[in-house]
Amino acid sequence: MKAAIYPGSFDPVTYGHLDIIKRASAIFDELTVSVLNNKTKTPLFSVEERVKMLEEATADLPNVTIDSFSGLLVDYAARKDIHVAVRGLRAITDFEYELQIAQTNRKFSEGKLDTVFLTTSLEYAYLSSTTVKEIASFNGDISECVPDFVGRMIYEKYGYKR
Repeated sequence: MKAAIYPGSFDPVTYGHLDIIKRASAIFDELTVSVLNNKTKTPLFSVEERVKMLEEATADLPNVTIDSFSGLLVDYAARKDIHVAVRGLRAITDFEYELQIAQTNRKFSEGKLDTVFLTTSLEYAYLSSTTVKEIASFNGDISECVPDFVGRMIYEKYGYKR
């Protein structure tokens, strides 16, 4: 059985993330989408909220499981006995950063964790969680960036009713 992990902050989940999730779920028998509890960042949503968002957004994908983790991806992947990480790429700048992480993960997993890169569909190449949050913080329209229920949650965090 081919299994993979798609790790990330997903703060919040965007249509770009969902594009990668749907495409990766078609490639792998099992895909674990795992929310990183990154102690160096101050997220808009708690880990629990992000997990719930992803569960709702991926409810139609039977081979997708949502989870969360803290610490190193290599340790988490070893505990899950999964040997492939999936990462999305929007631009060449993403590749430089992601390549370094992929090489580090492979080294520190003693060659047991490989990374598969999927390029984001062109319609989402501009999209990032940071941009979505910035637009929403000014009560801008994010309807083309995130599912409706996620948009409502974001606006609520900023004190807007939509």
